[in-house]
Amino acid sequence: MNESQDMERRHHILVVDDSEEMRQIIVHQLRRAGYRRIREAASAAEAFAVLALEDREAAAVNVDLILMDIVMPGIDGIEGCRRIKEDGRYRDVPVIMVTALGDKGTLQAAFDAGAVDYITKPVDRLELVARVRSSLRLRDEMQRRREREEELVVLSRRLQEANEILSRLSMIDGLTGVSNRRRFDEFLGEEWKRGLRTEQPLALIMADIDHFKAFNDHYGHLAGDDGLKRVARALNGVLKRPADLLARYGGEEFAAILPATNTTGAQAIGEAMRTAVQDLGLPHGFSTAGTVVTVSIGIAAAVPRMGLTAAMLIAAADRALYEAKAGGRNRIVVSPFSLS
Repeated sequence: MNESQDMERRHHILVVDDSEEMRQIIVHQLRRAGYRRIREAASAAEAFAVLALEDREAAAVNVDLILMDIVMPGIDGIEGCRRIKEDGRYRDVPVIMVTALGDKGTLQAAFDAGAVDYITKPVDRLELVARVRSSLRLRDEMQRRREREEELVVLSRRLQEANEILSRLSMIDGLTGVSNRRRFDEFLGEEWKRGLRTEQPLALIMADIDHFKAFNDHYGHLAGDDGLKRVARALNGVLKRPADLLARYGGEEFAAILPATNTTGAQAIGEAMRTAVQDLGLPHGFSTAGTVVTVSIGIAAAVPRMGLTAAMLIAAADRALYEAKAGGRNRIVVSPFSLS
């Protein structure tokens, strides 16, 4: 069996005509052409019942083509076609009108109702089969195209989701799970621009783990990695607002960006961070700052304005961090750069 014959066998055709003789003629000619799945209806109302047109919740009946007489008692073929086409389940099912009427007005009304073609009575077998095959090929091609479009939509959505995941992952530090330096730079730039518009203060906290190299050297890198993770969680746990961001700035250095936060607010958060890390109680027998892991913190805050830059805010917080480390570590220093 070739592909064409297989298609003919699997297509479902509905023949609608009030004349039983005409239905028999059409069905006989279709069967001779290889079409086997044929249903009949003696009126438009009966066709509606076959298609479950009144039950919009029902699944679509399997039909690939409808042959419908125009002149029928009650609901004529043009109105029947229009109602069928109004149902979304059958919007793409081709309807071929069968008519003895040849006036252009009637045919135009049929096409306006959604018909794709027409066949004149008496029905010629070759014409019938040719028009049926042509309409079914068109429907099959439309279905294949729709399936390809749906596949492309699904693939496009999956690709977008994958890209979003990759984008998020590219912004996360692989070890600690907090934002990375790339995200820090991006976020700080965004918040600096926002501050220029809103004239709200922007605070930056720089935190460095005290004597982390000595910790790594004596306890090992696995312990060092675990320490970094636990410190990151402790620092991040202090930040309660969705607008705040903690990032791993360098090896053992972290930075927190606090939008709409002045010096006083940043200092309170910085102290909570310092305490949270100390309260972890991670033993550190090789630190001059205490017997457990601690952090030194530098803070800078300013209202963004012309003449100032985000780089200047970073430099100020970094200088304050240096002073905190030079002053004995495990402490906070607020930069005089702060203008909020």
